[in-house]
Amino acid sequence: MASRSFAEEDLSCPVCCDIFINPVLLSCSHSFCSSCIQRVWENKTLKKCPVCRTTSLNDRPPVNLALKNLCESFKQERREKSGSGVCRDHNEKLKLFCLDDQQPVCLVCRDSRKHTEHRFCPVDEDVADKKEILKALLEDLQKELRTSVNHGQNLCKTAEDIKFHAQGTEKQIKEEFEELHQFLHDEEAARITALREEEEKRSQMMKEKINGTSKQISSLTITIRDIEEQMKAEDASFLQVSIHLHYSPII
Repeated sequence: MASRSFAEEDLSCPVCCDIFINPVLLSCSHSFCSSCIQRVWENKTLKKCPVCRTTSLNDRPPVNLALKNLCESFKQERREKSGSGVCRDHNEKLKLFCLDDQQPVCLVCRDSRKHTEHRFCPVDEDVADKKEILKALLEDLQKELRTSVNHGQNLCKTAEDIKFHAQGTEKQIKEEFEELHQFLHDEEAARITALREEEEKRSQMMKEKINGTSKQISSLTITIRDIEEQMKAEDASFLQVSIHLHYSPII
């Protein structure tokens, strides 16, 4: 495996001192992370190697595929070891937690120069502390969830109340307008009936007056005709008949 043939420092970029990410190979045979070398060369006319100061012939050096594969294998193995509770560097159990680096370490790591003057505590104590923190966080989140659920339920109830109120108001408006329409219909019918009754009454009155007038006209016509006839008679005859003539004026 990669970790048995190479130490971590052999797979570390000279610029960032971390495991290579997308390493590129310069013409001088030194390798760097692609982003690291571009950052070093930024705004520089001469593209020199940060290690040996040799001018690079290519400002876009090719990817070092062999080194890239080694780094990926090394990181994969380290992830597997960390997940299994074994130190990736010393194959020892991770019994301590480095408070300064915030990572689990073995007893050999504690005594190494990498962790000089660092503070440590047993892994189980750190786990217990972190679980307490997570427990408190979990309780807060659960409380917030319950509050949010209750708030959501209240919002849904309010929305239902608004809908119910709107439906009730709509029904009331329809009923009121139906009553108004019925009232207007009844009022229209009553007024039309009254109008027709008045029309009938006045028409009957007019018929009676017309009949009376017709009779008066007929009577006057007869009287006028009789007078005209008498006026044509002899004087003696006229005097004998005229005393019987009566005239009734039109009232």
